[in-house]
Amino acid sequence: MTRRETLIARSIVYAILTNRDDGRPARTVSLLERFLRLFYVYWLSFRLIRQDLFKALRGVWQIKEDDYRASFDIKGQKHKKKGAKSTLIPLGDMGYSGSTFFRTSDSAYLVKSIPRHFEHSFFKNEMLLPYADHMRANRASLLVRITNLLESTHKSVGVLLGITPSHHIVMENIMYGQDQEPQGASKPKWESWDLKPASYFYPERDIAGGALASEATKSKLPSEFNDKIRLTEDRATEFKRQLENDTMLLANCNAVDYSLFLVRISAADAPEAEAQPALQSGQTSAEPIPPAQPPFAPPNPPSWRTGVTSSDGKEVYRAAILDFFWAKHTVHAKAMTGLVRGYNLIDDRGPMSITTDSKEYRDRFLKMCTELIDVQK
Repeated sequence: MTRRETLIARSIVYAILTNRDDGRPARTVSLLERFLRLFYVYWLSFRLIRQDLFKALRGVWQIKEDDYRASFDIKGQKHKKKGAKSTLIPLGDMGYSGSTFFRTSDSAYLVKSIPRHFEHSFFKNEMLLPYADHMRANRASLLVRITNLLESTHKSVGVLLGITPSHHIVMENIMYGQDQEPQGASKPKWESWDLKPASYFYPERDIAGGALASEATKSKLPSEFNDKIRLTEDRATEFKRQLENDTMLLANCNAVDYSLFLVRISAADAPEAEAQPALQSGQTSAEPIPPAQPPFAPPNPPSWRTGVTSSDGKEVYRAAILDFFWAKHTVHAKAMTGLVRGYNLIDDRGPMSITTDSKEYRDRFLKMCTELIDVQK
């Protein structure tokens, strides 16, 4: 880890483990300390926004507080990895927002920075309460489970220069279990896609055929899933219904540009579907498909968070809706909309995913998700 990553990670962990019940820092700093920390580059003091609300949500999700805190305390982890020296492991910068990501050493949670003011301001001031109400009422929601929101208590040189992010969210890691040691001879194959409607205008891809953008830039574009999610009719209907329910909340909050993060876990030695006759009611099989071990044996009842088995029994899927922090009514979004409309006067390419309206984005997002599904009766 670099010095920057180390200090950012330590300041996040320190806040989660030591802050008071009301979310404020445990220590009351002196006037001199307040002045000196203006010159900090990487270290920040954080408050936990609406600690009461997030603690209640963790209770709804049956996350025990001791277990949650242990994920951020390397000494308190029951099954810490051999050689693990840090609670948070950096995953680098991902996406166009410049967000930095950390993963807890037990892989249970991700910490994502929200460096852009219009995004963290929208989530904190407008989306947080509707999100919490929705998650309490919809236990099967596909919206990613956010367990904490951290906000810097002070300005610093690092924040003003954009070197150090002032806001972070903690969320559940949908890739949990990927680094588990396989119990069998073969290791499951994990694949993931960050999916958005491809029909929108993406300048990096569409201007001059993408020749003006670097490969590193184009690698951050939304993924393409050139396959199908194979589901039974009942599971497909349930999936579509939940997508409609969750995206209705996002549309009502005027959010756009969110994505479906899809994970596919395949058994390396999964037999062909033709070789596995369908089991009748009451029958058992000596060769469970998928294998009767994590991640192919998620906790019951199965969910899109823990894993849903494909209709042919060869794969396990997980899915979550991410990145719902871009609101169409913010000043930044309006400015981007004006720029794209100006460009369309010269070369009509249509709207970007960040400049369309929330209802239209929801319609295209649902259409994309529906087309991914292959119903097998």
